[in-house]
Amino acid sequence: MLGLPLVGGHLAQFAIGLTDTAMLGWYGVAELAAVTLASGSYFLVFFLLGAGFAFAVMPLVAAAAATGDQVSVRRCTRMGLWLSVLFSALAMPVMWWSEPILLALGQTDDVSAMVALYLRIAGWGLFPALLVMVLKSYLAALERTQAVLWITVLAALVNAVVNYALIFGNWGAPELGIRGAAIASLATHGASLVAVIFYAIRALPHHNLFQRLWRPDWEMFARVFALGLPIGLTTLSEVSMFAASSMMIGWIGTIPLAAHGIVVSVSGAAFMVHLGLSNAATIRAGNAYGRADRELMRRGALVVTALSLGVSTLTIVAFLAIPVPLLSLFIDANAPARPEILALGVGFLAIAALFQLVDGAQAVAIGLLRGVQDTRVPMAVAALSYWALGIPASYFLGFVLGWGGTGVWLGLVIGLGCAGIFLTLRFWRQELNRVAVMR
Repeated sequence: MLGLPLVGGHLAQFAIGLTDTAMLGWYGVAELAAVTLASGSYFLVFFLLGAGFAFAVMPLVAAAAATGDQVSVRRCTRMGLWLSVLFSALAMPVMWWSEPILLALGQTDDVSAMVALYLRIAGWGLFPALLVMVLKSYLAALERTQAVLWITVLAALVNAVVNYALIFGNWGAPELGIRGAAIASLATHGASLVAVIFYAIRALPHHNLFQRLWRPDWEMFARVFALGLPIGLTTLSEVSMFAASSMMIGWIGTIPLAAHGIVVSVSGAAFMVHLGLSNAATIRAGNAYGRADRELMRRGALVVTALSLGVSTLTIVAFLAIPVPLLSLFIDANAPARPEILALGVGFLAIAALFQLVDGAQAVAIGLLRGVQDTRVPMAVAALSYWALGIPASYFLGFVLGWGGTGVWLGLVIGLGCAGIFLTLRFWRQELNRVAVMR
């Protein structure tokens, strides 16, 4: 029951980006290609790097709550908020000057200009988005997962309504295209922050979370930073691998990039289920770690791994059995490029089915390792798997061998497969035994 609301929350969160992709796909192919880079790659890289500090709050709060240490619960959450604001401020210049960066990376003038138009508005959403992530981690670690779910569902609804109004000019609103999607994204993150603060104050007043928030706590600041930076870099390694794949497919053309963006969105929806299970694994492992209870941790790890395997199996069947209906959700029925996008997308989706098992395995293994506060070695494993193996393989297969987008996607399978194997072995062979020694 802990994992189900977390899965729903991640799916609702993902629906925010999915709505942007789908509605801009109906609006135009060029806009779809631009939002694939802007939201699905560029913004997401910085968001998930900064979210490392939020993810660090989860195991720290879970371990402290298991021993009744309410002061530590408050301390680590506050410093997570501090680190999120500082990171957002550092990232804003890169959002503002995204156009020359993308041009230097080989993207076309038109796509780079549209991406910059989107990020100069939506980039400000990094501040509320990361603060929301910290507070969601705090609530989830205290097993207030229903609140996390409903706040995220509310945000997804707000995003869909504002998108529909501003992208197409419905209900008397101006037709703003990709700028409308950016405004909707910013409004959504702001509404989410207001809702989660209101709930935290009303539901958990004894934590006094926002009282004297301005006061530094350098000891806990350093602890959250030391745990959160490797988490952020681990997530960055994986997400930037997909961002690099978008860049490489962007070299091939706008239509392949649009097909790639759709398949990333579809496979990303499946990954959100694994991510919810990963968060549940972090909380349960964090509780067991706080109590030094190896058997509780072992049972929890077995259950979440079995659930992940079941989800992967269902996803593989869906990707192989009904690819065209899935892809058609993102393309206007009258779009001239529809046949080409579908033809490419079906091939990409078949390859995405290959990495469902290993992608789920690495997500669950990372969640378990975070629960026992093991983040540095997973960071190194992720960097080697994704950047020393995955990206070079994508380039070699896609451009040296000339397999195009298919080769780029096969490189992703190689990187994710290596990470899944090594991270899973680390938890079961080393970290589980370390908890036994703690007793």
